[in-house]
Amino acid sequence: MVKICCIGAGYVGGPTMAVIALKCPSVEVAVVDISVPRINAWNSDQLPIYEPGLDDVVKQCRGKNLFFSTDVEKHVREADIVFVSVNTPTKTRGLGAGKAADLTYWESAARMIADVSVSDKIVVEKSTVPVKTAEAIEKILTHNSKGIKFQILSNPEFLAEGTAIEDLFKPDRVLIGGRETPEGFAAVKALKDVYSQWVPEERILTTNLWSAELSKLAANAFLAQRISSVNAMSALCEATGANVSEVSYAVGKDSRIGPKFLNSSVGFGGSCFQKDRPCSFAGR
Repeated sequence: MVKICCIGAGYVGGPTMAVIALKCPSVEVAVVDISVPRINAWNSDQLPIYEPGLDDVVKQCRGKNLFFSTDVEKHVREADIVFVSVNTPTKTRGLGAGKAADLTYWESAARMIADVSVSDKIVVEKSTVPVKTAEAIEKILTHNSKGIKFQILSNPEFLAEGTAIEDLFKPDRVLIGGRETPEGFAAVKALKDVYSQWVPEERILTTNLWSAELSKLAANAFLAQRISSVNAMSALCEATGANVSEVSYAVGKDSRIGPKFLNSSVGFGGSCFQKDRPCSFAGR
């Protein structure tokens, strides 16, 4: 039985692992976090986050092949694949303060993985991180590996608040990036085999590590441009007497453009707003 552990029981880690457990009954999934109240909530009837459909998914799998625990080291040690879905807040001091991502939690998780591991592992970036983060994480894991081999993959999330479970059930795409080596290709295949149990193969995209990391940020930037453009158009509509909703609808009917992210608003935002403007939760 393949064993998966996810470090971080937040908005991304919890729902993603719950859906993997539901769709892959032969896989054992453990979601771990150092926060006792958060883990207690995941093990209760009052989950720590609300998403339509999440409660039903968790109840179907919890205690069978889905487990929530504060025993982080135990589950990391036993896992074949370790997802890291920890917070990457905006730096408050030092170089890049107010703009760049603070990778302190990520680096701490990498050191812990290296320290407790007794077998080779696939480590998966699930947090939104700057390009080349995997290279820094590789150095930490290799330096502390004691001969243990680690393969780093990038598997960014593309969830939106309110539709996260549906997004996981029927994703536009699943993106997996890895090293272009025999070991890297094998690691990509191992993760692809998990997703392919419910995601059509043509929707599972495989790239190199840097392409996967950058694709997440690029998608956020393109979405930001769309919202910024329609907001600028809104100001022009006010000046000319045009209706921005009608203009947006007409423009969105062009198959080359499409209708999504063309609603004017006061701005855009989400949990990644300060770092990569905006995160994928915005404006949908």
